[in-house]
Amino acid sequence: MAREILIQTQKSERLVAIIENGRVDDFHIELDSYQSLLGNIYKGKVTSILPSINAAFVNIGQERNGFLYLTDAVNPLIVEELSGPRKLLEKIFKRASNESAGGKNLRKGGSEPMKLKVGQEVLVQVVKDPFREKGARLTTHISLPGRFVVYMPCDQQAGVSRKIENVEERRRLREVIKGFAFAKMGGFIIRTASRKQGKRELTRDAKFLYELWLKVYKKSETEKAPALIYEEGELTWKIVRDYLTEKVDKLVIDSAEEHLKIQKFVQTLIGKQMVSKIHHYKGHVPLFEARKITKELQTIYETNVYCKSGAYVVIEPTEGVTVIDVNSGKFKTKASPGEAAFMVNMEVVPEIARQLRLRDLGGIIVIDFIDMVQESHKRRVVEALRRAVIRDPAKTEVNRISSLGLVEMTRARTGKTVESISFGKCPFCEGRGRVRIG
Repeated sequence: MAREILIQTQKSERLVAIIENGRVDDFHIELDSYQSLLGNIYKGKVTSILPSINAAFVNIGQERNGFLYLTDAVNPLIVEELSGPRKLLEKIFKRASNESAGGKNLRKGGSEPMKLKVGQEVLVQVVKDPFREKGARLTTHISLPGRFVVYMPCDQQAGVSRKIENVEERRRLREVIKGFAFAKMGGFIIRTASRKQGKRELTRDAKFLYELWLKVYKKSETEKAPALIYEEGELTWKIVRDYLTEKVDKLVIDSAEEHLKIQKFVQTLIGKQMVSKIHHYKGHVPLFEARKITKELQTIYETNVYCKSGAYVVIEPTEGVTVIDVNSGKFKTKASPGEAAFMVNMEVVPEIARQLRLRDLGGIIVIDFIDMVQESHKRRVVEALRRAVIRDPAKTEVNRISSLGLVEMTRARTGKTVESISFGKCPFCEGRGRVRIG
C-alpha cells in the first residue's frame, strides 16, 4: 500500500495531504489568520464559578475565557509516597496546604475535585478549540504527546494503547514503562506507533517529554496569569510526529528551510533511518498541482460527493448536527430493489468515513441510508461503517440503525472544520447560501 505525505507551504497557509494508493486519504490545513490552541498549556486565572452547570470560566489571555468542568479540575496523584510531586502540584494550583497538613489522602482514581476559587491561578491545557461563541475547553489533566508515548505529569498511572491487541506485545511494553524511573512524577501511556519499537527508542521519547515538562513547570512558576506556558507547535511538526511511520514511503515538502528543520527533527527524535524518507520538492509548479490533487481537494468543500457507480451522498453541516443523505443517483443494477439499496449503502460507507476525516467534521452526525428491509443488510452496513472509522484518529462512536432508517454517530470535535477555517459567512445572504428568486 503506497502512502505519502505531501506538505505545501505558502505565505499565509500550510496544507498537508496524506496520499494512499494515489488518492487523498486525509487532509489538514493551517492558516496564519487562524492558529489552533489545541494542546497549548496556559497559566490561567479563575474568573467565575457556576455551580449550576458544574463549571468554571478561566481567563487564559484569549478573546473569550476558557471553560473548565469542575469534575475535570482534579489532582490525580493518588500515591501517598509521592510527597515531592504533590507539593509541586500544589504550587502550580496555588492550593492551600491545610488538607495535606490534616493528613487527608486523595481518593483513588482522582475523583475528588479541587475546590477552585475566583481569582485562583491554575495550570490548564486546551482540549478543544474555541467554537463560534464558545471559549476553549480546558482540562487540568495535562498531557504531552510524543511520537511513541504520552506523558501525563499530573496523573500517576501507566497504560498501553487499546489498539495494540497482542497480549505479549502489551506485556513487553508495560515492562518498558517500568524502566522510566527517571520520571519522579506522573505517568505514561504507550501510543499505537510504539508497536515493535525497542526500549531505547521509547525511553528516548519518554525522557524528552519529561525534560520538556520540567521546562514547562519552571516557566509556570515565573509567569503571571494569564500567560501562555507551552505552545503545541505548528502543523508540520504534528504531522511528522503523528503520521511519519514505517508505513509511509516518503514525505515531500516544498520549503527548503522547513525541509532542513524536519530532517534535524526526525534525526534527533525518530532516528537516522527515517531521514532518507524526507524529500524536498524543487519544482516551479505548486506541489499539489504537480501531483494532480488540487482538483480532488476541492470536492471537500462541495455538498454532493459522487461515487464511481453514480451514487452520491449529500453532506450538510449545521451548527449542532451534520446530516449526510445517501442517494442512488445514476446507480444501475439488475438486482432487486432491496439488494440495490444494500449495494449503494455499502459502496458509500468508505467514502462517508473518508469525508469525515477530510472535512474534519465533528459532533453529532446523522446518516440517512437508503431504506433496507432485511435486518442482515442493516447489520452489515453498520458493521462496515464501524470498520471504516477505526482508522480515524478522532474518537468515534456508531449506533445501530433506528426505526426510521437513520444511523446516529459521534466524532470528537477538537477544532474548527476545514470548511469553517477556509470560508467566512457571506455578508449578502448571511450564511444561508441561497439566491432569492423574485
